[in-house]
Order: sequence, then structure tokens, then C-alpha cells
Amino acid sequence: MNYISISLYRKVMEHAITEGMRSEDFKDLPIPFDTLHEVQAVPANHFFELHERLDHILGPGFSVRVGQQMKIEDYGVLGLSWRTCSKAGEIFERSERYFKLLSNTYVFKVEKDHDISKIHLFREGYRRGVELSNEATFSATVVVLRAMTDTDISPVKVAFKHNPPSNLKWYNEAFQCPVLFNQNNNSITYKTSDLEMRTAKADTSINKFLVERVEEATKGIEISANRIAIDVENLIKDALPSGIPSIVAIGEHMGMSNRTLTRRLAENGVTFRDLIQKKQEEISKILLRDASRSISEIAFETGFSEQSAFNRAFKRWVGKTPIEFRKSL
Repeated sequence: MNYISISLYRKVMEHAITEGMRSEDFKDLPIPFDTLHEVQAVPANHFFELHERLDHILGPGFSVRVGQQMKIEDYGVLGLSWRTCSKAGEIFERSERYFKLLSNTYVFKVEKDHDISKIHLFREGYRRGVELSNEATFSATVVVLRAMTDTDISPVKVAFKHNPPSNLKWYNEAFQCPVLFNQNNNSITYKTSDLEMRTAKADTSINKFLVERVEEATKGIEISANRIAIDVENLIKDALPSGIPSIVAIGEHMGMSNRTLTRRLAENGVTFRDLIQKKQEEISKILLRDASRSISEIAFETGFSEQSAFNRAFKRWVGKTPIEFRKSL
């Protein structure tokens, strides 16, 4: 059975209340409002049923309106990983990895074609609630990308496979671009240059890094190999939710060729691969101390594409499986 995070289920209910409903109106649902604190996830079909009920009661566009109220923290572990993306479009890469590893409720795929990038959402609308949830997903995407870049970027086109609603007012306001229905696929399209935009987090990190280097250069200080290793570790940590980063990608962030970076790390007696493993082991041990984090979530946050691969690697590092390590704490 597929599941949806309780935080998303709660968000939909809470927004319905801001639009005039009462918590008592949900008492006949399988998971009523006053029991939300007792669960961590809900069956996907319960989530879709909620969308259907609210669309009927509150009218066309509710799904889009609730999507506009989403915040990065509402997405739990996935949202936390978005905060460390260096480019806006990386949220789709991380989402694709996350749902492939933890769930099959969403399947994202990015299709780049020179100036534009089309993000497909492969989730068939076998019931109306799925179609509405797809609308909310794309609406939330717009909000998240604007928050990450601190700009007002908008998509250039949005497409849905299902029939159009009776009123497009909220769709036009949310997406600010052509919104098409009865299309061959569900997709949201952005200018590639917008998805390549550095995030506000990346700008802060890069600026801090460059300022420190300028200060060191003006004082005639040789950047120590140990300091470079620390910087590399921090960049690796941010990149891992997108998968294991390459030395080329890390070097680009630091303004070094991979050959130079390899040489400077060697001066400190380490390799790039050493630092990858060090951060993976360090992060996984910290997260395993948090009982609320599932093993699959930890595998995602440490760059693994399969939980089984994470289990094998962790046992090689520590001599225990993740579960055995957690039980020994």
C-alpha cells in the first residue's frame, strides 16, 4: 500500500479550515482531524479521498490554493534536503531519488531540451483525488522554487491529462502561464536557465567561501590542505541527497580543477573517496540515533540509491547493520 506523509494530509485539512470548514467536518473520515497526532503517514487513497471531498465542498481550485500554501518544511526529510540544493532544478533530482527509494506515489522525470526543461509527473489519475493531488504538487512546486531562489520565477507552461475545471481563476493566478488540460502527460515546464539558477542557500555559501579566500589571500595566508578538506566535507554533506557527488562538481564549487583538488587533498593524506565515506558514515551514525528517521530515509540522505546498498556499506564501516547499531545505542 502507498502512503503519504501526515504533514501533507494535515496541511490540506488546516487550509480547508482557513477556508471556512471546521475540524468536526472531518470526523467521519478514516483519519479525522483530532487523531492526526497519533500517526506518521496515511494511506494514499485516504489522502485522495480528502482531496475529492474538499474539491466538492470548497469548489474548483482548492488543490491549487492549498499547493500555494505549502512550505519547504512541510515535506519532511525531502524538504530538508532541498534546503542544501545549489541550483533550483536539483529539487527534482532529489525528489526523483527520494520517491524511487522511499515510495512509488510519485515519479518525476526531467526532460531538458536546450532552452526549456519539462518536468514530467508520472502518476496516473485513476481517481479524481489523484488528479487533484497532481494539481497541488505542481502548484507547490512554483512556491518552493520561488522560496529557494528568492525570485518570482514562474513556469512557462503547465499541462494536465485530466479535464479542465469549471473555473480557471486560481490556476491562472498560481501558475501565471498557459495551463492546458486533456494533454498527453502531466508536466510543468520552466526555462532551463531558471532551473540552473543558484539557490539563496548556494549564494550564501559561495559568498562566504569566496570572502574567506579573499581575506586569506590579502593576508598572504596559504590555504591549508586541512582547511580544504573541511570545505570539501561540507560540500559533500550538502550534495549527498542528490547522490554521491563527483570530484569535478565539488571542484567547480571551489574554483579548482579536479587534478588540483586531488593534489591538495593528498597533501592532507586523504582522497576524495575517503571524505565521501567519512561523511556518509558520520551522517548515518547521527541519524540512526533519531528513532523517527527510517533506514530508507537515512539511505537517501547519505547518497544511496537502494536501502540494501546502504545496509551493506554501513556493516562494512561499523561491523553492524544499521538496525543492529540502532539497537545497541
